[in-house]
Amino acid sequence: MLKKYEVFFLPLISVTTSFLVGAILILFIGENPIDVYWVFFQNSILSLDGLGYTLFYATPLIFTGLAVAFGFRCGLFNIGGEGQLYIGAMAIALFSIYIGGSWPAFLLIPACMIVGFLAGGVWGGIPGLLKAQFGGHEVINTIMMNFIAFGLVNYFVTGPFHREGTQVLETEHIPKAAEIPKFHEFLPGIPESLPLNTALFVALLTCVAVYLILWKTKWGYEIRAVGISNSVADYAGINVKKNMVMAMFLSGGFAGMVGIHEVMGFRHTYHDNFSAGAGFIGIAVALLGRNHPIGVILAAILFGALQRGSLFLDLEFENLSKDLVMVLQGIIVLFVATDQLFKKVLRLT
Repeated sequence: MLKKYEVFFLPLISVTTSFLVGAILILFIGENPIDVYWVFFQNSILSLDGLGYTLFYATPLIFTGLAVAFGFRCGLFNIGGEGQLYIGAMAIALFSIYIGGSWPAFLLIPACMIVGFLAGGVWGGIPGLLKAQFGGHEVINTIMMNFIAFGLVNYFVTGPFHREGTQVLETEHIPKAAEIPKFHEFLPGIPESLPLNTALFVALLTCVAVYLILWKTKWGYEIRAVGISNSVADYAGINVKKNMVMAMFLSGGFAGMVGIHEVMGFRHTYHDNFSAGAGFIGIAVALLGRNHPIGVILAAILFGALQRGSLFLDLEFENLSKDLVMVLQGIIVLFVATDQLFKKVLRLT
């Protein structure tokens, strides 16, 4: 079992090594790595605007990272975060527009959050139920559920719930009462153009909730026991099937909460194909974060910085493009997956 300091030390080594390898690639391309990384970090974390966008991009990754991490803790690989977040976002939009449109904000906002969580939870719970009752592999089932979700929300946004008078694939705008504040509305000095919103606080509070559930409750102990060994957990009297279903339900629910950020905090409508792969990047976030809420936050910020900083590489360097960041992401995941190499080299075992 990893020692506590290794949980954070090894990912740091993986990230550092990936940036060193990236520097070698940049040299081969014909650019100066110091100049490239300076532009990258200056526009991602070393300026107020850059940090704000980094946190904005990191917010949905916290939700999807938690979704994957929670499933991993129960020994389940939830690869369906992309479909679950689309279902959650669509559910929030439709509920706020067609059911809660006349509700006051203090009722509508929490109701929308719950609806997004429940919708994503149901979408994640179905593969969990198939796994528990019939042994169907959750990887295959969640992938298939992704395709169903993509087709379903696309039908909704192009058909019965498409906003009239526009060719943009989106629903009607949600009521004002369902919108959550952006940072510039309560913090002086934050530019109005910055889309960072209070979904970030919801994401951080969700991390706290996940930590308390997994490490401070009897049920969390059971989930982690199932993740270590199904047979041992069953022998100890733990209901393995129930924990599998509930873990996948909560996992899908966390992914569905991306809709809070996207629909309630940013666009104020459901916009087709908004995710840009956040559900899949959440897998890398969970791996890098060692399936721990604190690690998920830090990893999400890193990937948010990568997404933000990449936008300026095309503009500043003739021989570089933002695709370099995709290479860095792949290298990071590669080194995280081979951390046993670092442990042997550094004699951590």
